[in-house]
Parts: sequence; structure tokens; C-alpha cells
Amino acid sequence: MTAPAANFTGTGEQGRQSFAKGDSVGLLRPLPNEDVFFYSKNINNSKLVREADPRSRKDCWSAIGAACVLLLALGGMVTPTVGAYLAGYKLEALKEEQRRLLDERAVLELAEARLLNPAVLGQLAKDQNMATPEIGQVVHLNPVRQGAVAARWKGKAGGRGFQRF
Repeated sequence: MTAPAANFTGTGEQGRQSFAKGDSVGLLRPLPNEDVFFYSKNINNSKLVREADPRSRKDCWSAIGAACVLLLALGGMVTPTVGAYLAGYKLEALKEEQRRLLDERAVLELAEARLLNPAVLGQLAKDQNMATPEIGQVVHLNPVRQGAVAARWKGKAGGRGFQRF
């Protein structure tokens, strides 16, 4: 006959034996690997020195060299594109500057035309107490020359080949 559940503590070997007999009133089945005990030992690896691998250094430098070659190749492929973009921006800036300068030139030409108007020049002369020059008072700084002022080369080097026209 089965004993009351109060008599079984259900731990360790005694609980397993009672479970095997069929006395399972109020007991749980044992867990797998319940009787296995793991001992943990502290391991000190502070004095452990890694042995140098002669091939790892070569592999590392090969990887660095391959990365540098790849970087140079990508840089060589990207440089013309970036240069084209920068040239496009510069071209657009120059076109904008040309438009601005043309507008400024038109404004200056209009102002010059207004100032060179004979009525405006007469008013300015009157405001500054200027008089019309007498005959003979006007001196031209660039007089018109009579005769030839240029020569043309006609002949071999070192010879007399200048001809006036």
C-alpha cells in the first residue's frame, strides 16, 4: 500500500527509489543529469604567451596590400566623376557670373549714354562755369600721321627685305 505523501521528502536517491517502486503520490520525476555535479576551477592565463605564427604576419600584410590596391582602384574610378561634378558646378558659377556682368555692363552703358547726352553735357558745363573753346585752343593728343607707319617683311632672313607701304 502507498504511504502518505507527507512521509516522502522526494529528494536525492530516496525519492528516486520511491518513484521506481510506484510510490509517486506528490512527487515529481527526477530531472535529467540531476545527479551530475560540475566542479568549476579558476584558471589563470595571465602568464600564458601566445606563440607567434610566421604565416599570420604574411597574411596580414597581404590583406593590407590588397585593401590599399582596392582603395586606389576605387579612388581612380571615382576621381573623374567627382572632377566632372566640380567642373559642372564651376561652369554654372561662371555662367551666372557672365549673366551678372552682362547685366551690369548694360546698366553702365545706359548710365554712360545718359551722361554723354549733349543736353546733359551742356548742363554740366554750365554748372561748372565752362565756356566753349576758341579756335586754336584745342590740342589733339593723337595727331593723324602723314605717310607710312608700318613696314612689311619681304625677303630672306638676314637680308634687306623690308618694304614700306
